[in-house]
Amino acid sequence: MTTHYIDITLLPDPEFSQAHLLGALVSKLHRALVRHGAGDIGVSFPKHVDAPPSRRTLGTVLRLHGTPTALDQLMTQAWLKGMHDHVQIAGTRPVPADAQHRIVRRRQFKTSAERLRRRRMRRKGETAEQASAIIPDSVQREPSLPYAQLRSISTSQPFCLFVEHGALQPTIVGGRFNTYGLSLGATIPWF
Repeated sequence: MTTHYIDITLLPDPEFSQAHLLGALVSKLHRALVRHGAGDIGVSFPKHVDAPPSRRTLGTVLRLHGTPTALDQLMTQAWLKGMHDHVQIAGTRPVPADAQHRIVRRRQFKTSAERLRRRRMRRKGETAEQASAIIPDSVQREPSLPYAQLRSISTSQPFCLFVEHGALQPTIVGGRFNTYGLSLGATIPWF
């Protein structure tokens, strides 16, 4: 149950963009949640903007949700090393009693028809022409969700972590969160 929260706010920086700092913060949080391993800490981005692609952003605030014990265990790790000059951390606070709830989840998209064709060629032993006949350009999608730009720890490949803030709902849904703090079906308080 996510009864408390901590806000981590990105500070303006002349050397690094907000997007760069948010990506670094989310990457550090991911590694800390892997070590934490309990699935009991969720995240949200209360300043996110789901505007047209040129303006979409996760915003400047990363909100951690959990119990006081879970949040304290996370914050006693040195996971924010190197970020202290770039963030302001609020103390652990109780969630307002009148808060609504929503699911905050990761969304993955098949964004590149060319990448899908190359994968099919490797897996099926097909030629480029055969793969193109099976996978048309129309499968390509342009996601309109805000995202954090990250780098895979295992492959070092860059990727976009698309985040969807679901519809508001009046009831709590319990459950676990993944190692990005995103929902596997559980809600977080929204206020």
